[in-house]
Amino acid sequence: MSISRTIANLYWRISKWNPATTPAPDQGVVLGAPHTSNWDFILMLVTGWRMGLKFKWLGKNSMFRPPFAPLMRALGGIPVDRRNPQGLVDELVRRVESGEKFLLVITPEGTRSEREYWKSGFYRIARGADLPVVLGFIDRRNRTAGIGPTIHLTGDVGADMDVIREFYAGKVGVRDKNLVPPRLREEDAPGTGGL
Repeated sequence: MSISRTIANLYWRISKWNPATTPAPDQGVVLGAPHTSNWDFILMLVTGWRMGLKFKWLGKNSMFRPPFAPLMRALGGIPVDRRNPQGLVDELVRRVESGEKFLLVITPEGTRSEREYWKSGFYRIARGADLPVVLGFIDRRNRTAGIGPTIHLTGDVGADMDVIREFYAGKVGVRDKNLVPPRLREEDAPGTGGL
């Protein structure tokens, strides 16, 4: 058994939270939502480790400065330059097209501060690389964290987001005051049907 899986099993034995998982593909974009606290990251990471999944995740550049950079990368971290998000989407699509397999965990809110919309990067990456979207979740109400169903995006942003909204309806993050409802800015832009 790997060290990460051993750590995850120990965590779930002593934690007041419970894992709730369904089978996940070996490649895709995992939504980590709601993202309201740094604890969300830990819960999602130990969920993946328990399942033996190869998670990668996006983090702001400042997390990858010495002395923490090697640890962040070992945990699957990919640094993000927030000044050039389109470059990141293109890079991730290229990695998938080159044959690299991983589950990319994205917190679609993009931040733990209050905002009106989810960021659409997860949608663009999934569509650009033809990857499924796995609905990872945190729910403080019943103290569960886990991996939910896998969906395939159709390109109809409103319809796809309706499926996502239905799944996350009623789920509350560790700090519910920071909750951002699942809605993309593109849904409110007139004349846009896709990304």
